[in-house]
Amino acid sequence: LTITDNKMYGAYYFYKKCKESGINPIIGLDINVEGYNIILYCKNYNGYKNLLKLVSLNDVSIENINTYSGDLICIVPFNSFSLYSRLSKIFSNIFIGYKDINQMNKLNYDNLVYINDILCLSKGDLKYLSFLDAIKSGSSVSGIDNYSDNYLVLFDEVKNLYPNHLDNNYKIGEMCNLEIKLERDLLPCYDCPDDMDSYSYLKKLCVDGLKRLFGSTVSKKYVLRLKYELDVINKMGFCNYFLVVWDYVKYAKQNNILVGPGRGSATGSLVSYTLGITDIDPLKYELLFERFLNPERVTMPDIDIDFDSEKREQVIEYVTNKYGSKKVAEIITFNTLGAKQIVRDIARVMNMSQTNADEISKLITEKTLLDSIKKNVKLKRYIDENSTIKKLFRIALKLEGLPRHISINAAGIVMSRINLDETIPLYKNPVGLYTTAYSKDYLEPLGLLKMDFLGISNLTLISEVIKQIREKEKLNITFANIPMNDKKAFKVFYDVNTDGIFQFESIGMKRFLEKLKVTSFNDIIAAIALYRPGPMDNIDTYIKRKNGLEKIDYIDESLKPILESTYGIIIYQEQIISIAQVLAGYTLGEADELRRAMSKKKEEILIKEKPKFIANSIKNGYNNDTATKIYNLILKFANYGFNKSHSVGYATVSYKMAFLKTYFFKYFETALLNNVIGNENKTRDYIREIRKNNIKIILPDINKSTNKYQAILEGIICPLSIIKNIGSNICYDIIEERKKGEYKNFIDFVSNTVPFYEFP
Repeated sequence: LTITDNKMYGAYYFYKKCKESGINPIIGLDINVEGYNIILYCKNYNGYKNLLKLVSLNDVSIENINTYSGDLICIVPFNSFSLYSRLSKIFSNIFIGYKDINQMNKLNYDNLVYINDILCLSKGDLKYLSFLDAIKSGSSVSGIDNYSDNYLVLFDEVKNLYPNHLDNNYKIGEMCNLEIKLERDLLPCYDCPDDMDSYSYLKKLCVDGLKRLFGSTVSKKYVLRLKYELDVINKMGFCNYFLVVWDYVKYAKQNNILVGPGRGSATGSLVSYTLGITDIDPLKYELLFERFLNPERVTMPDIDIDFDSEKREQVIEYVTNKYGSKKVAEIITFNTLGAKQIVRDIARVMNMSQTNADEISKLITEKTLLDSIKKNVKLKRYIDENSTIKKLFRIALKLEGLPRHISINAAGIVMSRINLDETIPLYKNPVGLYTTAYSKDYLEPLGLLKMDFLGISNLTLISEVIKQIREKEKLNITFANIPMNDKKAFKVFYDVNTDGIFQFESIGMKRFLEKLKVTSFNDIIAAIALYRPGPMDNIDTYIKRKNGLEKIDYIDESLKPILESTYGIIIYQEQIISIAQVLAGYTLGEADELRRAMSKKKEEILIKEKPKFIANSIKNGYNNDTATKIYNLILKFANYGFNKSHSVGYATVSYKMAFLKTYFFKYFETALLNNVIGNENKTRDYIREIRKNNIKIILPDINKSTNKYQAILEGIICPLSIIKNIGSNICYDIIEERKKGEYKNFIDFVSNTVPFYEFP
């Protein structure tokens, strides 16, 4: 089977599926050269790499084709004789494509090959292609020509038409034997100073960081943990990776771009902490390195970094300039025709009324159309009783899930030691940045590493508040130096005064807080982990035990150090790992594997591990009943367990926002309002809270207001842009003109701004 398109979006997915099914995959590229569409097929991996080079070019010339012609087969259209003559000098395997008997009879060549655009598999599906075209063009389906033969015509069917002219089709199939090599060691390289290797330089930075954090007398447990982590990172070949991340985080911090304190399992790494990649001490919060990197399960590291959303692009620009435009790329994503979307689209191209489309769409209550039909009696009856609706759903069920259009992954960036077009297809997006043509699911199998540069609006808010405090209050405050044990900040959570606080704004979370009565940072960490589907079942027990209304049961006293902070309840994945280590003597790596198996309900592993866990526990002095009870307990909670490293990172942001809200309320609320411009409900809620705190909301002033809310001495002044019909462009022009001097009166304002606009 072949896949032939002009971007190679589906090439690797197709390749994998063919290989899994015992089919020989032939990868092709449909490319426009001098007004003609030619087809190039790769014979092998070298030919595949040449396709990658060609598809990654914006425009392809004969010279480009000559450069990247190795191990490629070329098929030209039957009427391109001049181009055929020139390409014959480049390709040793060149064919002329024909589609019907008339084309074939006009040509007297022995290198003719039957070709056909395949847009669906079966002849019965041709009628649905018109609907896809109509969706794409935004027209009615009645205006689209039907397709006649763009389906997968089988050889037996073609033989009846062209009994003696299919030898070249077989020949091409035999010439193409692609095995895509999975590249290794594609991690980007950091240029270390003084001829140091990556391990030596990483070690030096970490040791320097440890001294910076803890002074000259560093506790032995930190030294041992750092040595262990560095050894694992080095053996797994990830030193360069840590240096690259350290470098762009350092760039961000040096250029006043707020970086989050840490997210995900990377927060459990002391190396990350000493490098300044994260701001959280993993030993203080009993975070485990093995939850992040596990030498017994070799996987790519995954350090996701949060940046101020308004400055994220600066960091991407930095790494692109540093490592090369073809070594850094954004990651493509394919938006598909979802259940509601496809019904609306088909209704539109069938010229159904918007009212009808809305009515039907509301009845789609599940993720898929089939599930919605099965579970919604009213929808099923509606389909059965109306032939037009029945037709709509027959078409929609066929097209649901197909790619609708391309987009860019919100956070993902791929970085490589070699040019990316050596291993994947690229394309240049409208702003000039390269984008992968393969989605994120197919990058790691090819040896490439996805890095998440997340733009976080809460960090933008915090950054703005800190900027205002430094400028207007002349205080040397930074995100890092906000104290972590302030009683008034905890009171924000205790009093459920959490409007505007990350993770704590929802009504459900507020109800939880009313019962919880937060008194410590540990409570905030636990709240984030507990307030999720599944773990919510433990909320009442947690609250009762915290408030002394229920006895705490550790099952065995040896588990008390692990479960004391959560009142005997297993909340975190790290606790499961530690229990397996203490009780059954598992290594932390083995324990994390057990935790993964439990959370994914891998039955064969769980059945095999239970006797081993119990036998090991008995060897360690526990009785059979205790060991069995604890195994069953961690099995029960494994699916609920939350990554504590992630929870600590989130809790840190939430707490620091509460601190800023407590001590710098006016600046905090101003930033909040700017964060929700356009959202009337949120704006109303925040203004209500501001007034409740006796801070005046000042209406827009032509000589003082800008395009944002501002904290001034008298209160918070509204922006010009909240006035109805005053868009951002008009607002900008008014402010620019005002730089020449304040508007004296209405006439002065009109006379100075009218030239910008034409009034009737």
